[in-house]
Amino acid sequence: MFSAGAESLLHQAREIQDEELKKFCSRISKLLQAEDLGPDTLDSLQRLFLIISATKYNRRLEKTCVDLLQATLGLATCPEQLQVLCAAILREMSPSDSLSLVWDHTQNSRQLNLVASVLLAQGDRNEEVSAVGQGVLRALESRQPEGPSLRYLLPIMAKVVVLSPGTLQEDQATLLSKRLVDWLRYASLQQGLPHSSSFFSTPRARQPGPITEMDGAVATDFFTVLSTGHRFTEDQWLNVQAFSMLRAWLLHSGPEGLGTLDTDDRSEQEGSTLSVISATSSSAGRLLPPRERLREVAFEYCQRLIEQSNRRALRKGDSDLQKACLVEAVLVLDVLCRQDPSFLYRSLSCLKALHGRVRGDPASVRVLLPLARFFLSHGEAAAVDSEAVYQHLFTRIPLEQFHSPMLAFEFVQFCRDNLHLFGGHLGTLRLSFPNLFKFLAWNSPPLTSEFVALLPALVDAGTALEMLHALLDLPCLTAVLDLQLRSSPAPSERPLWDTSLRAPSCLEAFRDPKFQGLFQYVLRPKASGATERLVPLYQLLQPMAGCARVAQCAEAVPTLLQAFFSAVTQVADGALINQLALLLLGRSDSLYPAPGYAARVHSVLSSQFLALCTLKPSLVVELARDLLEFLGSVNGLRSRASLVTSVVWAVGEYLSVAYDRRCTVEQINKFFEALEALLFEVTQCRPSAALPRCPPKVVTALMTTLTKLASRSQDLIPRASLLLSKMRTLTQSPATGSMHGEHGEEGAEAICTRATELLTLLKMPSVAQFVLTPSTEVCSPRYHRDVNTALPLALRTVSRLVEREAGLLPG
Repeated sequence: MFSAGAESLLHQAREIQDEELKKFCSRISKLLQAEDLGPDTLDSLQRLFLIISATKYNRRLEKTCVDLLQATLGLATCPEQLQVLCAAILREMSPSDSLSLVWDHTQNSRQLNLVASVLLAQGDRNEEVSAVGQGVLRALESRQPEGPSLRYLLPIMAKVVVLSPGTLQEDQATLLSKRLVDWLRYASLQQGLPHSSSFFSTPRARQPGPITEMDGAVATDFFTVLSTGHRFTEDQWLNVQAFSMLRAWLLHSGPEGLGTLDTDDRSEQEGSTLSVISATSSSAGRLLPPRERLREVAFEYCQRLIEQSNRRALRKGDSDLQKACLVEAVLVLDVLCRQDPSFLYRSLSCLKALHGRVRGDPASVRVLLPLARFFLSHGEAAAVDSEAVYQHLFTRIPLEQFHSPMLAFEFVQFCRDNLHLFGGHLGTLRLSFPNLFKFLAWNSPPLTSEFVALLPALVDAGTALEMLHALLDLPCLTAVLDLQLRSSPAPSERPLWDTSLRAPSCLEAFRDPKFQGLFQYVLRPKASGATERLVPLYQLLQPMAGCARVAQCAEAVPTLLQAFFSAVTQVADGALINQLALLLLGRSDSLYPAPGYAARVHSVLSSQFLALCTLKPSLVVELARDLLEFLGSVNGLRSRASLVTSVVWAVGEYLSVAYDRRCTVEQINKFFEALEALLFEVTQCRPSAALPRCPPKVVTALMTTLTKLASRSQDLIPRASLLLSKMRTLTQSPATGSMHGEHGEEGAEAICTRATELLTLLKMPSVAQFVLTPSTEVCSPRYHRDVNTALPLALRTVSRLVEREAGLLPG
């Protein structure tokens, strides 16, 4: 969420038209051509960057302006801040055919870094990625002190490795591995010299001090990213950057095939290897080939980071850095153990101790995810109670940390990325969906697409009904989580909830023991197998419906429902399909009263009800009693018009012996009477009656279904004809327009047309049955392709007969 000032600036930037942008580019071009690139130039470039980055689509800049931006980026005398802005603007334009930057090794390393960032943003259109990679490698091969500083080029090399792994040849990969070993293991333990010193400063004051640990103690082991000091030397900066790219490089340069081993196969391999290996000594590691030596040094580096993370940091920023480095260290160890199982034996003791240390620390919760990934990845060889690890992971973390957006994203990503490894633990994941939905309810905009991808793995026949209830109640869960944070005994310094919304009555209800059962059900950590009617809770939490976070969650639910039904239809049997259909009908009038929520959900429920009927046409006969009960009331008809229309259409389509031999004339008659009564009720024009305004599509659907049912039970044809005649007459009444609300005369005309068409069909019962209830053969593709039995031919014949019959009728 941006501040009001930031939102205003973004809005202004998006509203700028092309003509205004063209004039602004002309002004910037004049400023860039001046000898003195002063504050006006800096301010204008900042504004230009805001304009082109504030929209999703590319802004077209004048070619002269683009050329000058590229020229300014290549000027050796240009201030660094201006060059950074020029590079940022050119990156926002990429990919673009108007850019003509090239890699020039004569530029200083800062410029090369900026130029390379633009070239990589272009993609590999003209082999720019390969050219950049080869340029950095030439700098790596050069050990001349006056050469470009690798401090600014190594991050570019890391990006090249990810984008185009095939850029490096074997000898170049070996060289990079050797240099990484040197930077990781042999960085200086003395702090860097000050950039400048005073004439009066003493030689003692200019002497660099030793590197220290996070707790202030002097470092006695090799330098790492967690070592501290006031100033750093070049090789120390390279040490930090080498660790940043270490995992990507290990994955690129590791043995082929090990990363894709099946979990069981890898566990067997690890188990057999652990039975015969022993820890490799560091002295023997010096004799290893470069890649094996790099793995050995990487292992030592990660071990040292884990040891350094035990030290108590003196500053909060250092404490956060410790946790971030722990996450990366565990991920690197996981890669090492997958590539060489001998590292597993040496890693287990420290990782088990680390897990025991961080599992009780809420501040270190993000470290638990890579640890769980490690134990899951290495199976039985890790000799760890994986079930206990995952019970803790899926039970406590979402319940306590749902309000952390970064953790929420990482947690869902962890679930998605490791589905292939869960195996026997997939049941634990599926039963934990109520807890996972807490992340979704609180962070719905950024996590919706992630959950759409995750839902197929979470959906199970045993929990499908409870999951559907939970999805429909997601906005209610958001409101309850908001209240939980508001009532917490130790609120955070910056409130996580909407402070503009005051809901004292909701807070009182949240603390009221009478409602604790409902609130605890909503906040349950696991699937319980039972469902609760939350209507009393909806009434209590109605003041929270206007909360922005609740509104965002309500907007995400229709998308999630579509994903759920796409997944559940793959695993549902006949009984579950019936239960899902009943749930749709039952929940249609039982939804949290967020603005516009019911209308959006009803639209999805109506389409999914038809999908369920298509999947199992016999559903209409099997659920006849429930469908009759649903159609027997007009309460909330206007708000549920789409669902009512779908149910009426399904009855007309599937209540037939063609779809279910159990269909009887008695059932057809019962549905006819119920639909006749419903049509009569919704089309009454009595001023005293508080009846809902009925959309025309409901009326036309009712008339069509009644005609279909009459064609299957010909005793009903006189009643259907009389009803249709009345409807045609009714549409000519002046009050009909108001009855159909905003549809007015157009709706009345549609009803009249449909009534006339259906009346004409009923005058020839055999024709009506052929058109309204076609046989399976008629619906087959052959019937539409064969010139002798083509459906258009049949329809033309029917049309002639109908017209002839109509011509014989008295005027």
